[in-house]
Amino acid sequence: MKAIFVGLALAVAGLAMGGAQAATDQQNKMTTCNAEAKTKELKGDERKKFMSECLSAKPAPAASAPETGTPQQNKMKTCNADAKTKDLKGDERKKFMSDCLKAK
Repeated sequence: MKAIFVGLALAVAGLAMGGAQAATDQQNKMTTCNAEAKTKELKGDERKKFMSECLSAKPAPAASAPETGTPQQNKMKTCNADAKTKDLKGDERKKFMSDCLKAK
């Protein structure tokens, strides 16, 4: 009986680990669209319209589309866009990037 519970616990743990894998395509798309909107400094209704169009757009053909990066790479893109928007340079940019990449 104990072996059954151990096996069941391992199966549940395996399912939980599988669910915690990389972000979905939609989450990656959201990150990319958000970073692009920040880079373009869009606000209000203009930003809403852009985000709606960006998120509903079909992906470009595979030959010309860049590969979707890892969650860390996507985070780096977002942090870079934020740093660019804030026009940070030198040590100030390094500190911002460090803090941004550490944030969850």
